[in-house]
Amino acid sequence: MEQKERVLTVAIIGAGSRGADSYGKVMKEDPRYKIASACDKRQVKLDAVKERFGVSDDNLFLDEKDFFAKKRADICIVATQDKDHVRHCISALKLGYDVLLEKPITDSKEECQKLLAVQKQYGGKVVVCHVLRYAQAFLAASKIIDEGKIGKLMDIQAIEQVAFWHQAHSYVRGNWRRSEDTSPMIMAKCCHDMDLLQFYAKSKFKTVSSIGSLSFFKKENQPKGAADHCKDCPYLHSCPYSAEKIYVDWWVRDGRPKTMWPMNVVCTDETLTEEGIRKAYENGPYGRCVFACDNDVVDHQETNILFEN
Repeated sequence: MEQKERVLTVAIIGAGSRGADSYGKVMKEDPRYKIASACDKRQVKLDAVKERFGVSDDNLFLDEKDFFAKKRADICIVATQDKDHVRHCISALKLGYDVLLEKPITDSKEECQKLLAVQKQYGGKVVVCHVLRYAQAFLAASKIIDEGKIGKLMDIQAIEQVAFWHQAHSYVRGNWRRSEDTSPMIMAKCCHDMDLLQFYAKSKFKTVSSIGSLSFFKKENQPKGAADHCKDCPYLHSCPYSAEKIYVDWWVRDGRPKTMWPMNVVCTDETLTEEGIRKAYENGPYGRCVFACDNDVVDHQETNILFEN
């Protein structure tokens, strides 16, 4: 008799655009997995998990202490904010979970060492979401380099071209705008790049130097007559950073989908609507003028790396 493949149960902490909308969605479509529990600070996200994945009320949690009171599944997805990753991963390992850990792990060497010590003690697997290593284009590039088809690898020039609207959304208005609240830009946005550089070079870093600053998204560069919020601004329909253009107009242009990133970050309604998106940006942080926010992370940076080989 053919033995049925075991279904792995999954608990998610951080049920937002990465934890639920990305990894949760993929696992829901794969019969080898079943979403069994979730934790998030926002009730609206838990309501969405209940509806989308069929998770019962007694397995939905607003408080991480309640969520980690006992083991609730085979696998724990940690997709919370950067500063919470290590704390949540350690809690999961101590309960006996294998962990899918959203990148970056942390910007602290001490936290990395602490996490590694806990992993060795409890034995659970920790898989970090450096997903580009598994993408076909990057695998093909690595194969060409390894086979020597383009000669000996001497130098890599890599540019992370953060789109103007993505910079505004994530690093000026959004969750990664302030250095005290999150990891540095080089980690938050470019840890994929750093991982791929080591993947291609097949070597550890020997020396690293980096410089950068915040030069453009500052009050002194705000256009004359501009308001501090898009809804009140005379440039609402002409400014490239207009929340109306980025979140409403582009959503309409793309066919008014039920859900779409980054609009589903701005508006947490289960189904996106023009009225809902506009109301969300008009009353929330994503409608602020990009030249009048509380951001302090860099908007340009250069890094030079010498590998051991």
